[in-house]
Amino acid sequence: MPPWRRGPGSALGPGDMAAAAGAGDEEKDMKPPQVDMKEAGSVPGRGAGDRTNRRLKYLSLAVLVVQNASLILSIRYARTLPGERFFSTTAVVMAEILKGITCLLLMLAQKKGNVKELAVYLYDAIIIQYMDTLKLAVPSLIYTLQNNLQYVAISNLPAATFQVTYQLKILTTALFSVLLLRKSLSRLQWGSLVILFVGVAVVQSEQSGGKENVASSGQSYVVGLIAVAVSCLSSGFAGVYFERILKGSSASVWLRNIQLGLFGTALGLLAMWQQDGAAIAERGFFYGYTPLVWCVIFNQAFGGLLVAVVVKYADNILKGFATSLSIVVSTAASVHLFGFHVDLPFAVGAGLVIGAVYLYSLPRTPDPSVPAPSQAPSHKEVFLPKIISKQKGS
Repeated sequence: MPPWRRGPGSALGPGDMAAAAGAGDEEKDMKPPQVDMKEAGSVPGRGAGDRTNRRLKYLSLAVLVVQNASLILSIRYARTLPGERFFSTTAVVMAEILKGITCLLLMLAQKKGNVKELAVYLYDAIIIQYMDTLKLAVPSLIYTLQNNLQYVAISNLPAATFQVTYQLKILTTALFSVLLLRKSLSRLQWGSLVILFVGVAVVQSEQSGGKENVASSGQSYVVGLIAVAVSCLSSGFAGVYFERILKGSSASVWLRNIQLGLFGTALGLLAMWQQDGAAIAERGFFYGYTPLVWCVIFNQAFGGLLVAVVVKYADNILKGFATSLSIVVSTAASVHLFGFHVDLPFAVGAGLVIGAVYLYSLPRTPDPSVPAPSQAPSHKEVFLPKIISKQKGS
């Protein structure tokens, strides 16, 4: 499958490969010829190929950990530095613009540099099929709200506390998946969600224990907590809604991101004008921008797209492990950068959250009481693009 048709979590497992065996001539032509290992015996170079795949997995793990941890830490650091503070609404708009330009360049590369062909394709996909484009207005509105709320939350919460609490998005995504997509969860996954909720509750139970010694005033723990809770709720709904749209269409993920970017930029500009319009008119759009702020914007814009590319070399277990490691990295860095104090409630709660994330990402074991399906699912279900969860501040 081409990488632009697959998002994080869409790597095919053994069951998917078996179901895809009869997917049709078109899909067969896209796959390299398979070799029967049992009959052919040892294949020359197989050990080197395994080592390469293992290195790619470790590289994917490192990229996921660095991206997850660095985004939170850099936003927190940029928002708590003394001096001129940039407008977070302008940063959200800039991230949308950069992400849209990147997707356009990727699609142009797919068209082999043919600008006219790309323009005709976009005109047909966005303008002619405008009803399909309008479907992206809802998740785009929610993602824009979520991105702005993340700045509010990180500006008022310690980086490590935000990182732990933000894992509640797994719970909200799972609940919306069950309600809207009729997905089923295993007992292990339900149990891990309970552990996740308990872990976050333990972290929040002792609010004063996990505070940073930040000299700046005007921070509100309650405001940050409300912001991250609403962000988790919106992230879960928008992710499931977006997945439902992707499953009903053959459009590439890059095209969907361009459509999202059009609404996201417009809505971001509207939020910017309403919240900071007078101040921006007086001080300028790029007021307070420093190299660190630009790093935050580039990380937010390209982080999700980068994860979408590298995660195809990983699996769900590795992604869960990366999320857990990023919590550890964020906590350790917060101790040195922000004077964060790790007390017993935070350590216990964070440990429960890390364990819950790992357990939830484990592959599901088949239920012996449920008979195996007699027919393989349609190729339209097997090769459908999946949701990209880090593309929008997530």
